[in-house]
Amino acid sequence: MSKDLLVEIGTEELPAKVVPRALIALEGFLKKNLEAKRLSFDSITTLGTPRRLTLIVKGLSERQPDSRLELKGPQKKAAFDSEGKPTGALLGFIRSQGLELADIKLVSTDKGEYATAVKEIKGEDTALILPGVLLETISQEYMPKSMRWGSYDISFSRPIHWILSIYGKEPVEFSYGHIKSSDLTYGHRFLSEKKDGRPAPIRVSSVEEYLKGLEAAFVIPDPWARKKAIKEGVEKAAAEAGGAVLPDEGLLEEIAYLVEYPVVLRGSFEKEFLSLPRDIIVNAMREHQRYFSIVGKDGHLLPFFITVANTRPTDIDVVRKGNERVLRARLNDAKFYFESDIKKPLVDRVASLKGVVFQAKLGTSFEKVERFTSLALFLGAKIGFSRPLENGEKPADFASDAFNPAKYDPRSVDPGLYSKYILGRAALLAKADLTSGVVGEFPSLQGVMGSVYANRNGETQDVSVAIYEHYLPSSSGGALPASLTGALVSIADKMDTIAGCFSVGLIPTGAQDQYALRRQALGIIAIILDKGFRFDMGELADEALGLLSAKATRDAQEIRADVLEFFKERLRNQLLTQGLSHDSIDAVLSAPWHDMVDTVKRIKALEEFKANPDCQRLVVAFKRVSNILKGIDPGANGPDASLFAEGEEKALFEASRTIAPKMKALREKGDYKLAFETLASIKDTIDAFFDKVMVMAENPEVRNNRLALLNSIRGLYSGVADLSRLTA
Repeated sequence: MSKDLLVEIGTEELPAKVVPRALIALEGFLKKNLEAKRLSFDSITTLGTPRRLTLIVKGLSERQPDSRLELKGPQKKAAFDSEGKPTGALLGFIRSQGLELADIKLVSTDKGEYATAVKEIKGEDTALILPGVLLETISQEYMPKSMRWGSYDISFSRPIHWILSIYGKEPVEFSYGHIKSSDLTYGHRFLSEKKDGRPAPIRVSSVEEYLKGLEAAFVIPDPWARKKAIKEGVEKAAAEAGGAVLPDEGLLEEIAYLVEYPVVLRGSFEKEFLSLPRDIIVNAMREHQRYFSIVGKDGHLLPFFITVANTRPTDIDVVRKGNERVLRARLNDAKFYFESDIKKPLVDRVASLKGVVFQAKLGTSFEKVERFTSLALFLGAKIGFSRPLENGEKPADFASDAFNPAKYDPRSVDPGLYSKYILGRAALLAKADLTSGVVGEFPSLQGVMGSVYANRNGETQDVSVAIYEHYLPSSSGGALPASLTGALVSIADKMDTIAGCFSVGLIPTGAQDQYALRRQALGIIAIILDKGFRFDMGELADEALGLLSAKATRDAQEIRADVLEFFKERLRNQLLTQGLSHDSIDAVLSAPWHDMVDTVKRIKALEEFKANPDCQRLVVAFKRVSNILKGIDPGANGPDASLFAEGEEKALFEASRTIAPKMKALREKGDYKLAFETLASIKDTIDAFFDKVMVMAENPEVRNNRLALLNSIRGLYSGVADLSRLTA
């Protein structure tokens, strides 16, 4: 038999981002706690609004199953004295487990005879267990930021007002601090029926009654239902205005967790504001007011907006005019800042970055720009795109017309030099918009406004696009820079931040990552793999850290090792999310991995090779090679053929000499599929060697020579992948 469990935590309005995260966490904790108590159930469903977090457990069993517990007590010699009477140790065991002496039996094991007993445990009723389970679930620390209120000794993201808890048709009674659970819930703060000026309580005795009661009290508890209602309402309002809503899934998701009863309203703004760059208008509506934008058939913005209220207004016109008034003020501010900004060329703003602190220990944004401009040109030279700084050139020189690619016909300038102008100019101007009024008012428009201002100032399209793209990707799985220039500046900027923070000890720990270094490292990896950039991460780290040497407060070699390990772990995690096997990843990352494009190619080839029937035997053989050489340094010298006494070691030596040049050629060519198959060709020879040859011979000269032979075998694959790390 089973019943349904309903739990609702009623709160003050929760932040929109907190609700879905809290529901996921609550579901996980409740599932874990129920399973720990051996309580079976069919499913757990979550519902949530800004004022309630709800869990519905369908088909929760009415009691625990009975169980048998085999208990192991003291050994026979400790359990009974010489006369066969129970000792204090045995009697203490019996008392602690609630047993009788008659329950004890002696059981033989490979470690001797032990006093044992079988304890029959009768399952408890679920109704008796649930109060503890629910209290444990609610009191877990899962909120990113919790608060205390009043003088109460409990914490939550926002003050809790009520806890509804029903199992079957009966309340589950427990207390979380001063909050006592009950069978009551409450409707919409403003629209529901009132009692003494407050929402009237709704008594609940089932899940169905709960859903119907909230619906009648103007609450849509299902976030997907709210999202659907908002989407349909917004699309209808946009169509009535003669356009379509500008797609914005993120805003739709956020608003769905800001309201309990969505009411869609449409407003308008003056057409004169349409002369502003589109991104300014959209940002002013989205970021500050949570308004949707409307576009016409030509894709251009229309002078309308759509907002979603959390209540049904008595006078829609009053509410609409209020929203229009607020937006008008925002757009007037934006217009003022924009018109002021365009009076000053973007290139003239670079010097102003000297007054903007990037990070107290790492200096100003101007210093940062100088560093990553040099780093971008270094990378450009590495991939053959451009030239590095030379002949006393400085990053700030790119502010000069002599380095402005817009002043030149690309057909009349050496391609490498012209690319250098583009790359250096884009990097130098990348942060210039930080001193603009629009970005000061709308920080999320960094890069966007830089690109707009660059276009207005006559910079080349390559430069203006790169200024925007260097902030990409802005989120995990987000869009990547499309242009080479944007990709190089993005990598350089992010690498400077990572290297800089590691240089002064600002290293991410646990959930703390103030400068989003993990995200930036993942961004660099994504760009490198997307563009197929073949440069050495060690060289990139060396160059970045060299530019930061005057700022560093730690040992240079320690910083370098930490930075590269940081990237290695990010790459490992990224590849795991792509479904690649952990042992293949581990095997290749244990070999040289600084060329990440080549590293991924090796991992994929190894994944394919694992399907080869010869793979398993080869892995076993190489594990033996690695185990024997563990902790031993055979030296740099190869084996001496004159010391071979057995035919099998001579055969292995010849096989090694034969495939070594082939392996070298295949590695250089990047044909790792054939490289692994070539290694497999000597598996029988390796097996024969281990079957017939005693590696650790008594004669030290012979022993060392055989170790040198095995080291030469390891050298065949160690530069590609440590195959001994594969799961045999």
